[in-house]
Amino acid sequence: MKISTMSISYSRKFNLGQFESIDIGCSLWAQVEDEENADGVVQFLYHQAKASVKEAAMPVIKANEFQINKAKSQRKVTTDEGVTELDDF
Repeated sequence: MKISTMSISYSRKFNLGQFESIDIGCSLWAQVEDEENADGVVQFLYHQAKASVKEAAMPVIKANEFQINKAKSQRKVTTDEGVTELDDF
C-alpha cells in the first residue's frame, strides 16, 4: 500500500468592468491510499474546487451587477430629465 498526496488548484478571473477584476482560487489536497481510485479523486477534487470558486464569486458578481444596473438607471434618469428640460425650453 502506497499513500500518495494529490492536489488540485482552480482559479478564475472575473471582469468587474471599469478596469476592475477579481481573481478567486481554491486549492484542495487529498491523500490517496489506492492508486486505482486516483483518477476519481482528481475529478472529485476538481469539481469541488470549481464549485467553491463559483460559490465565492457569486456575491461579488451579483453586487457588481447591482452597481452597474444602478449606474445605468441613474444615467437614464439624468438623460430623460435633460430631454424634458430641453422640451420646456
